[in-house]
Amino acid sequence: MTGTPRRHASGDGPAALAARATEAILHDTLHGTHRGVVVDSPPGAGKSTLVVRAARELAAAGRPLMVVAQTNAQVDDLVLRLAEKDPALPVGRLHSNEPDPYDKALDDLPSVRKSAKAADLTGLDVVISTAAKWAHTQGVEPWGHAIVDEAYQMRSDALLAVAGLFDRALFVGDPGQLDPFSVVGAEQWAGLSYDPSASAVSTLLAHNPDLPQHRLPVSWRLPASAAPLVSGAFYPYTPFRSGTDHGDRRLSFAVPSDGSGPDRVLDEAADSGWGLLELPARHTPRTDPEAVRAVALVVRRVLDRGGVATSERAAGPEPVTADRIAVGTAHRDQAAAVRAALAELGVTGVAVDTANRLQGREFDITVVLHPLSGRPDATAFHLETGRLCVLASRHRHACIVVCREGIADLLDDHPSTEPVQLGVTMKFPDGWEANHAVMAHLAEHRVPWRS
Repeated sequence: MTGTPRRHASGDGPAALAARATEAILHDTLHGTHRGVVVDSPPGAGKSTLVVRAARELAAAGRPLMVVAQTNAQVDDLVLRLAEKDPALPVGRLHSNEPDPYDKALDDLPSVRKSAKAADLTGLDVVISTAAKWAHTQGVEPWGHAIVDEAYQMRSDALLAVAGLFDRALFVGDPGQLDPFSVVGAEQWAGLSYDPSASAVSTLLAHNPDLPQHRLPVSWRLPASAAPLVSGAFYPYTPFRSGTDHGDRRLSFAVPSDGSGPDRVLDEAADSGWGLLELPARHTPRTDPEAVRAVALVVRRVLDRGGVATSERAAGPEPVTADRIAVGTAHRDQAAAVRAALAELGVTGVAVDTANRLQGREFDITVVLHPLSGRPDATAFHLETGRLCVLASRHRHACIVVCREGIADLLDDHPSTEPVQLGVTMKFPDGWEANHAVMAHLAEHRVPWRS
């Protein structure tokens, strides 16, 4: 039976907190005098909703704007969201010259004009494209306003390449997610204010420390069971809360447990929101066959047992279908191994990918192959704070972590030893601290592979 949601006083409930934050952000964006406004958003806090609303309000105020996103998928998603909210709003989709440069669903939207040339889209209320495409845009009048989406995943050199195209900008992003990707080492720039590998936001604030900074205080994705851990482990200085309370959501299974490790960890996750399925300690190849099969079996049992999710989004229980489940890994070869294991079990339609590619997406249930499982050491890559943050924050109901025993001992044997560099702002918490915090919590929900 679904629990009864706790009622909040009108001024302190999550909706009221989020509304006040949004109004303050929009006020500074539309009426402020600073050249930039920065918004920190935790996972599932309605970042895209804010971007769409800000774009609509700027357009309604007679201020045409450009929107910068980091991938084509993000651009197309924003275009679709804008068209859904305001079908009459003229929107331009600036795309590349490559084959199939945008989602064909945009062809069905009469208010959306598409072109590979920015000049063809001048005069439209909103023009949206990737940072890479904007960087090659020339011969157009600068826009008065810009919105930069996923600003923490944008490198500062990419911001420099587009900065001449607008006068003022709203920067929205999640500071706890993975840092911008770079294919070359950047040690020679460490500590310098013009480090090209740093995020757009960190460089922006280094040169403009007085810019207004806001945060969205509520995650509408993470359940009440998850928000305290994710907030404390990854956002200690910008805490947030869940938009729901204990009892607002429920995960259950139509078929009883068969007593196996996968079934027992699913029951634990259904009850508490978290589950840790531990295999015997062992140093393994990266694509540990036993751990990979354990991940696949957990997913198979969710489907076999008829998982059902109840939440504030629907009037009644809804089945947890394959498309509502994700598997997260640290490496692409691990994801490929999990896909093969799922195929052997007859499972299709589950999203299986690395943390980098799952970033920004949400699911009812996530199953995570822990980045440190079976490893003899803890490298900087595997300890990266954003990687674990992404993997632990994709779910609306439950997250199950699969790993080899001994991760806590591995962390103790490999304390953080990254060199301290002058002028570099330390990122808190570091990955070592965050991993310890998560493992300490998961230990309370530990299920051994064999009882």
